[in-house]
Amino acid sequence: MQLFVGLGNPGGKYARNRHNIGFMAMDQIAADHGFGPWRIKFQGQLSEGRFGSDRIMLLKPETFMNRSGQSVGEAMRFFKLEPEDVTVFHDELDLAPGKVRVKQGGGHAGHNGLRSIHAAIGPDYRRVRLGIGHPGHKDAVSGYVLRDFPKADSDWLDDLLRGIGDGAPALAAGDAGKFMNAIALRVNPPRSSTSQPTTGSDPTDSGSAAQTPPDKPDTRSALQRLADRFR
Repeated sequence: MQLFVGLGNPGGKYARNRHNIGFMAMDQIAADHGFGPWRIKFQGQLSEGRFGSDRIMLLKPETFMNRSGQSVGEAMRFFKLEPEDVTVFHDELDLAPGKVRVKQGGGHAGHNGLRSIHAAIGPDYRRVRLGIGHPGHKDAVSGYVLRDFPKADSDWLDDLLRGIGDGAPALAAGDAGKFMNAIALRVNPPRSSTSQPTTGSDPTDSGSAAQTPPDKPDTRSALQRLADRFR
């Protein structure tokens, strides 16, 4: 059994905040893979499902971000899990928007949700760092993470979440590379090999002079050409 945890703050007021991208990831996985309905448990919302024979529990702590460890610790004790069985999905200021990294263990880098989880279960859990970008100054961080994603971010955010849903079974199986590839295929899909360039001197370019048909050969005799000059 594994526990996937998405970090965020409870309530509609925070639902689209940058800080709630972990909640969004859990909702995407649950929807894409037919997990059970969300129910209140362990001071959070819990949904259960499977990837093949692997039993997976999805948890969205409702203790607010800075007390996330209370919910995670309670779930771990109930299911008798080790930190290595836990994967936490969270927003990451130090990654550009849409970028993702998977990390095992390490520090909390000042993230209040991770800080709380560290205190509750230690640092040896896996985390999926979901890039939201940085506002540019540390004094602006609080307001930045507690604001909604702007409409301009909708496309990459949707692609990212769909990629997480696609790759979740691979992540549960321990294949972080395959998980990352699934995200990349959504965020940066490969270009078609049959597409044609739109500029340049390629004769298939509709804007190229090479599309102009060549002049017909001049079959007139020398006498006819001379006569035509004086017509």
